[in-house]
Parts: sequence; structure tokens; C-alpha cells
Amino acid sequence: MTTVAPSSLATTASALRRLYFVRFGFAIVWALVMIPLAKHLNPVTATLLVIYPLFDVAAAIVDARASRATGSPVLLYVNIVISLLAAVGLAVAGASGIPAVLRVWGAWAVVAGLVQLAVGLTRRRMGGQWPMIISGGISVLAGASFIASAAANDPALTNAVGYAIPGAIFFLIAAIRLGRTAKGN
Repeated sequence: MTTVAPSSLATTASALRRLYFVRFGFAIVWALVMIPLAKHLNPVTATLLVIYPLFDVAAAIVDARASRATGSPVLLYVNIVISLLAAVGLAVAGASGIPAVLRVWGAWAVVAGLVQLAVGLTRRRMGGQWPMIISGGISVLAGASFIASAAANDPALTNAVGYAIPGAIFFLIAAIRLGRTAKGN
């Protein structure tokens, strides 16, 4: 078992705290822009759908760099690959219709949720990770529901898009909870 120096833990917690605040802001703005557009799949909505996992890629890169001192970033690299694949899948699915988009979005939510859950579990000693653990579990369930909703008579993107809001709230709660660790307490 490796021991992490308190200053490394505080530095990592501080960087993650900033990242989580940014992720909260991005997800809220993205959802507020996307929800009124989610009734129809067109080039604008398809582009916005692709942007979300690409932002996740950027966030995972920042996270991996920030957290090297406190643990292995392997799961974050897995998340980068998953989110890149999701962006490509969404770009392709956007030309096929809402059911295809819901299947890709749902699959991404399931796999990324499992990764988020695992990352949160490995970071428990840092503090502030229970919101990430819960969010990862919810993402798995939500992803499964998006996949199932693709088979509905009139599938809609609204619920899939709205799922960004609870995720944003969990990032905000985690950022706030990381404040104590970031201060070195």
C-alpha cells in the first residue's frame, strides 16, 4: 500500500475542486442550451451532442495530469478512450436518428458511469468522492434507461440531455466537499 503525502493530496484535491466547478458550469450551460433544442435532431443538436463527450475527454486529461501524484490515472485513460469513441459514435448516430443517438448516449453513460464509480472508490481517502460514486451508479442506471427508451414509439432526447443536470449537481457537491482536503485539513 502506498502512502500519499498530505501536500500531494491537498494539491490534487485543489486541482480536482477547480475541475469539478468547471464541469458543473459546463454541464449546466450545455443542458440549458440543449434542452429546448432536444425535440429535433438536426446538425446543431448533433454537434452539441458530440461536444459533451469531447469536453469529458478534456476534463479526463486535466484530471489525469492533476492526480498522478495520488494514484494511477489508468481509469482516466480508459475514460478518455470511451468518451472519444462516444463522440465518434454520436457523430455517426446523428445521421441515423434519435434511437441511434439514444443507444450510443446510453452505452456511453453506462460505461463512463462504471469508470466514474471505480475512480470515486479509489479516491475515497481524498474525501468528497461520495457524490462521484453515487453519480457513477446513477449514470449506469440512466444509460440503461436511454438504451431502453430508444425502442419507444416516439423516442426523445430530452431525458438523455436532462441527465447532464444531476451530473452537474454531483460535480458541484463534490467540489464543495473537496474544499477541506484542498486546504490540507
